[in-house]
Amino acid sequence: MRIGIVAVEGSLLSAISGLADLFWMTEQALRAPPAGASYGVRDQTIPTFETTIASADGKTLRDPQGRLIPVDTSFHELTHCDVALVTGMALGPDRLPPVSASVRHAAAWLQERHRTGALVGAACAGTFVLGEAGLLNGRRCTTTWWLHHALRQRFPKARPVWGTAVEEQDRVVTTGGPLSWVDLALHVIRSEAGPEVARLAADISVADSLPLPQLVYAPRGFVNANDPLLLQAEQIVRHASPGFTAEALASTLSLSERTLHRRLKSLTNESPKGFITRVRIEMACVLLERPGASIKQVALQCGYSEETSFRRAFGQLTGMTPADYRRWSDARNPMRPASHES
Repeated sequence: MRIGIVAVEGSLLSAISGLADLFWMTEQALRAPPAGASYGVRDQTIPTFETTIASADGKTLRDPQGRLIPVDTSFHELTHCDVALVTGMALGPDRLPPVSASVRHAAAWLQERHRTGALVGAACAGTFVLGEAGLLNGRRCTTTWWLHHALRQRFPKARPVWGTAVEEQDRVVTTGGPLSWVDLALHVIRSEAGPEVARLAADISVADSLPLPQLVYAPRGFVNANDPLLLQAEQIVRHASPGFTAEALASTLSLSERTLHRRLKSLTNESPKGFITRVRIEMACVLLERPGASIKQVALQCGYSEETSFRRAFGQLTGMTPADYRRWSDARNPMRPASHES
């Protein structure tokens, strides 16, 4: 498997070298698995991972701290690869991903690689390079949570999904934060080499093979704060009784159900039901971080009359049970009094 890694001026050196290292370590582990480990991969089916770092002209570049980024070849010379990846980069003076000449060259190269069948992927601000290539048009995608609004504004034809860690559609894969190149690499390995190889890669790098959604890291209500309709709808849901429906939300907003569905799809890529669920679960996260309330009480406060339904929805959005979330949150905030576990 030949993997092309894009380097542009301001790319994160750690992400570029990290991707190359993780693919290399995976291949080494496949050839000599840890003692006692069994991952169901036979010697004759061991995949290879050949990484090549490419820039527009094949020359070395500088990372945001001025360090040299090693480059193996140019985009023009790297005409065949099975996977093409672009990582995060430094933001411009406006605190947004830049649109430089090297970014435009990278976008054109990625567009051509996708056209010829390669799996194309990006982490963090690298998602914007895929946007410049037109590869996000009409496709579900994600980026780091604090660039979500900027991605929507710059690429209105894209379909960014709020709060997810990984999105793939039509062999275009995107992941979240600056360190999400790990998630990107593991997703590529799972997609191209199979789940057993991905599990080995995750185990040797001591990483979660299934990353947590970004929703658990972002400030509560962040995505809604950017639009008056979302803010109003959030307040309605927060104060609604159990059993509150999408129809009731549309009526309270003086909108038809169809109009509300269209507006939410354009703003957050959610259905009204999905919006209600997300707001409730974001409320639950805040309440679970406070000591005292039981999980049953939290469920009731968030509009769930059945604790089972609450637990199911919570797990689907956060990747954890409510109790696990409490423990995870407590571990991240050791100075805060521990929450009640029941």
